[in-house]
Amino acid sequence: MNEFTAMNPNPLVQYLNKPASEFTRADLMRYIEDNDIEMINFRYVGWDGRLKTLNFIINSLDHLEMVLSAGERVDGSSLFPFVESGSSDLYVIPKYRTAFLNPFSEVPTLDLLCSFYDRHGNPWESSPEYILKKAHQQMQETTGLVFETMGELEYYIISDDLDLYPAVNQKGYHESSPFNKWSEYRREAMQLIAQSGGQIKYGHSEVGNFTMGGKLYEQNEIEFLPTNVEDAADQLVIAKWIMRKLAYRYGVTITFAPKITVGKAGSGMHIHTRLMKNGKSVMMKNGQLSEEARKAIAGYLSLAASLTAFGNTNPTSYFRLVPHQEAPTNICWGDRNRSVLVRVPLGWSTAKDMIADANPNEKPVKLDFSQKQTVEFRAPDGSADIYLLMAGLTVAARYGFEMKNPLAFAEKTYVDVNIFDEANKNKQSELEQLPSCCVESAEALRQHKALYTAKAVFPESLIDFLVEYLSRYNDKNLRSELGHDEVKILDLVTRYFHCG
Repeated sequence: MNEFTAMNPNPLVQYLNKPASEFTRADLMRYIEDNDIEMINFRYVGWDGRLKTLNFIINSLDHLEMVLSAGERVDGSSLFPFVESGSSDLYVIPKYRTAFLNPFSEVPTLDLLCSFYDRHGNPWESSPEYILKKAHQQMQETTGLVFETMGELEYYIISDDLDLYPAVNQKGYHESSPFNKWSEYRREAMQLIAQSGGQIKYGHSEVGNFTMGGKLYEQNEIEFLPTNVEDAADQLVIAKWIMRKLAYRYGVTITFAPKITVGKAGSGMHIHTRLMKNGKSVMMKNGQLSEEARKAIAGYLSLAASLTAFGNTNPTSYFRLVPHQEAPTNICWGDRNRSVLVRVPLGWSTAKDMIADANPNEKPVKLDFSQKQTVEFRAPDGSADIYLLMAGLTVAARYGFEMKNPLAFAEKTYVDVNIFDEANKNKQSELEQLPSCCVESAEALRQHKALYTAKAVFPESLIDFLVEYLSRYNDKNLRSELGHDEVKILDLVTRYFHCG
């Protein structure tokens, strides 16, 4: 067993002794035969953002090879509302690198994510997963850089309120059990996600916790490690499925909904980004944020309003994006600041050896921690179409290299410390605002349409459909109409409770 596979939690990686990116059909057939796998599940994402399933019982080696070689047909019009029923047949073709052992099936089962192909055998142009692939290809061709991302999955678990060791209202950040009630669930979810190929950074309890109607609402988070943007999207989709399935087993409800009620912490799905060249990060230079990083930031901010069309896709999203709730409203960026749209997290840029200081028995060593630096886009939430969001961010990062004077734009939109401080009032008045509803998001997408369809990344027809789809919510005055009416807000939340 080599160094890469020795501690990898994915049983396929361990058994085949190679990274998942190198899996072949022959590898999977060997694993299936040697480990008495009885079923295959094809998985693919529909318009609602949730994983769909096609089950296969393995009848013979020939049958298995046919399933893994040919894929299968599905009805695209039942998966995507913009596909006409008269020409709806699509192929689903398995991606071998995504194979994982199903952690819930009593029958030994191997699951694979699939790509959509059209009747001519070409990648389906409107598939969100293929749009992401095209966006990344264009990013690499234009800049010579690989785009890496990682997601933060914030979620609430809802259970009966036992009133034992209650956490302080809205003070649950990094709380331990027994004050954090669902730490065991979180740890098991992390383990199952890792075994299924997800690269996890850490998990912890989050700020939000409250009781309502005899129920405990407890917020937690699982955060991933940066990886190739296409793989990052795949692992988030699988992770959300695992977390919902596990919650069902526990007999509790989990929701990634952006907002539960007024005055309580909402759940975001922040996306950290990193630019790579030849396997090394180019985010830092001489201890400072590099020009490349600042160009990408300029791109994120330039397209920020329309990125909400992919990352904030229902009316409850905009109940989260309000001032003083650690959620962005202004289109700006800053260091360490959780009120800005794009945050540069604390990045180990100090020359001091903190480990040696904390551990006197350790000899001082010089290590390069610049690889850890990311830039965080804080607007998205659990309603996001993960593939389209990642594709949109990739387009935005590339656009930052194509726009005129991106560094000057980045300097203009930088905010030091807190945007809501008295000293920043004048600055705040100069900044553009994020959309406050789906209708405004749709209008921003319409205005930025040419930037997304450039280089044939996003199909024009999909952008037009999204503009119409979001506009139909007709939610321009919804926040003021509902006000602080908790009953009406909960009814709205319930409608979009299992978004994404």
